[in-house]
Amino acid sequence: MATLYNQKDKNIRLTWLYISIFLTFVIGVAYVFAGALGSRGILFGAVGISVLMSISSYWFSDSIVLKMSNAHPLNENTHRDIYRMVENLSITAGLPMPKLYIMEDSALNAFATGRNPEHGVVCLTTGIIDRLEPAELEGVIAHELSHIGNRDTLVSTVVVILVGFVALLADWFRHAAFFGGGSDNDNRGQGQVIFFVAAIALSLLAPFFATLLQLAISRKREFLADTSGALLTRYPEGLARALEKISGDTEPLEAANRATAHLYISNPLKGKSFSKLFMTHPPIEERVQILRNLDI
Repeated sequence: MATLYNQKDKNIRLTWLYISIFLTFVIGVAYVFAGALGSRGILFGAVGISVLMSISSYWFSDSIVLKMSNAHPLNENTHRDIYRMVENLSITAGLPMPKLYIMEDSALNAFATGRNPEHGVVCLTTGIIDRLEPAELEGVIAHELSHIGNRDTLVSTVVVILVGFVALLADWFRHAAFFGGGSDNDNRGQGQVIFFVAAIALSLLAPFFATLLQLAISRKREFLADTSGALLTRYPEGLARALEKISGDTEPLEAANRATAHLYISNPLKGKSFSKLFMTHPPIEERVQILRNLDI
């Protein structure tokens, strides 16, 4: 049976693998863009920025994601029951007490972030706090703490920053290519024309690469976090009922977007048909079935 920590080392290795893939992709795309526009400075600039973004995403990704989500610190005095629930579960899991944040949104959702357990963050919407029963909310929090324990949060938050830079690089090239910059079209040699065509194709495909990189974060991690969370509470039915209520909630999360959707316990882009083509979560029905078949 899955445990809270048996994926930690694998996830750390996957983090550096994803960063390496990202850097390699950016260098390759920048090389083609530089050839298309006849400027080596583009290559050096893109490589430098990508390295800087990789480092900053490791250290500051949690702060960036929280800002993108319009989250603010949870007040311990007004939510003492939530604070004690998280504290007790953290002790049971052998994890440091994470920072607690809240999103002023009536949608039912939650996410975890942070580069390691010492910098872990759990963020809950006001909707999930107000509308779930204590046992259900405990299951959700245990799920998010499991993500922190097995280092899923590091992989997920780094990806948010890196894929955004890929998309920005593609947008910048299209602007530079069609609205100025680079060498004159009439003076392009055959080799540069090939570079230019390849660069246009890459700039259009870059958003798809970003999506694929997000999807590379295995759905099995959600199953692992579900199982690990159930092991923490010793009550799988609590999380199962919570997932059913979250799935039945048709209200989309206002602050969510495709870049951060994979961080949440359930797809926050409800009602947006395009998001269904790129689902980052396993079906709720399958997750609930597994939880109810656990022998704990």
